[in-house]
Amino acid sequence: MKKILYVALALVLTAFCLMACSNSSTPEKSVMDNILTRTSIRHYTDQPLSEAQIETLLRAGMAAPSAMNVQPWSFVVVTDTAVRAKLVSSRVNRMYAEAPCLIVVCGDEVMLRKPHDAPADAPLEARPNDNWSIDCSAVTENILLAAHALGLGAVWTACWPYPERYGVVKEVLGIPENVMPLSVIPVGYPAEDPAPKDKWKPEKIHHNLW
Repeated sequence: MKKILYVALALVLTAFCLMACSNSSTPEKSVMDNILTRTSIRHYTDQPLSEAQIETLLRAGMAAPSAMNVQPWSFVVVTDTAVRAKLVSSRVNRMYAEAPCLIVVCGDEVMLRKPHDAPADAPLEARPNDNWSIDCSAVTENILLAAHALGLGAVWTACWPYPERYGVVKEVLGIPENVMPLSVIPVGYPAEDPAPKDKWKPEKIHHNLW
């Protein structure tokens, strides 16, 4: 009987140790692993994304930092095959047909703000937003990292500042005049497994002064 109890205790302790080891990954390590192992995916299976997955990606995008908290971003989520075909036929990017979902990250080039030191009841004024592209770049990176964390593949394809690209995207998707598509992100389940690039180059680092 004692022997059985000892064996049972040993099994319980072994299970506990395995659980502890499996949970030893810290949040910091998980975040860094996600950043360092992310890579661009350009080929996808035909498995569609769920609404929950798409919402998670958009939530990650909208969590990006924003200058003066203007949050100039808007999104066009394209899952319709015919719409994606129009983008491909216009030679914007061949990947748009293969990926089951495209997330178009757009920024408003105009912001509404009160004049400096204006009273609380002062009307808002339309002013150029010079930070929209910076904010939307942070959004794009957040979405790429979130896609990788979900086991999906994605790639950043640039629209702005290329008129031959953003002109087609604006026309096909009916994007308003004052809104500019910064990037189109094809997202899907990876049909390839490229190794992440090691971009660590200590020679690019300067301390205190150049």
